[in-house]
Amino acid sequence: MADSNPDLALVKRIAVMKPAAPETSTPADAEARRAIRPVICYPVDALAQPDLPVLRAARDGWRKIDEVMIPPRDARSFAVPGGAFFRITSIEGPQVGDLNLWNAHDTAERFFSGKTRALHGTHLSTGDRLWSNLPFLRPLATITADSLDWYGFDAYGGAVHDVIGTRCDPHTHRLLSGGTYHQCCHSNLTRAFADARNVPLTDAEMAVHDVLNVFMCTGFDRITGQYFMKASPVRPGDYLEFFAEIDLLGALSACPGGDCSSEHSSDVARCHPLLVEVFQPKAPPAGWQPPERSSYDRSHGR
Repeated sequence: MADSNPDLALVKRIAVMKPAAPETSTPADAEARRAIRPVICYPVDALAQPDLPVLRAARDGWRKIDEVMIPPRDARSFAVPGGAFFRITSIEGPQVGDLNLWNAHDTAERFFSGKTRALHGTHLSTGDRLWSNLPFLRPLATITADSLDWYGFDAYGGAVHDVIGTRCDPHTHRLLSGGTYHQCCHSNLTRAFADARNVPLTDAEMAVHDVLNVFMCTGFDRITGQYFMKASPVRPGDYLEFFAEIDLLGALSACPGGDCSSEHSSDVARCHPLLVEVFQPKAPPAGWQPPERSSYDRSHGR
């Protein structure tokens, strides 16, 4: 039976996450230690910024070369040539999506949400880049438009398009509930990659990686530090647009959580399709070249 007293429920939740009381005595200089100002781990002042006006100018006269409908509680793959654009659009109702990206010619190079988060923050928007994993470390795509950029951070600390959640998956579902659910985003993406590359599901699963949570509204609980989700502000017609910096294979899952206002990994939430459109410009953006892989020589001190 749920706790009728919300304050008591909160206390119990805190006790589960953290000790109800510290087991170690507080040092005399505790407040002085807490008062030390933080510093940004990865200052990006020296990082070359995307030239958004030049990228956007390449839209003039572009033509749609592909579109892929993502069914509710499922995923599909899509291809984007380097120098082209792709757009993810909400078309019927509030729906979040889990996005994976790979180098189309070498899927060992894939989206690295952790480094993207370290460079750009917990949530992405226009001008941010989606970086690839080590040892490649280069931009795979640049966000060129975001119809939800007005949302910012709300009173709960929530924002959209996060790179902090990993993706709903059947392994965690089994761990926490003991059940089996095959329409988690992890499984959806696994099937999509397997179909795209004609590989066994066990191989495909190893290629699936932490996602960009498109349209999802998330943050961290300020008391427990837990990852939270809330109803996405996305509405039909909202979109997130990207410029492909290299030839990409993408896969997008329409999350079984729908707008993620209550739960995921079940068939309870109302879900909607998502649309992926790929646009080829008449010519590449002026001065654009595909980015080089990391120039580090990988000698690692030897």
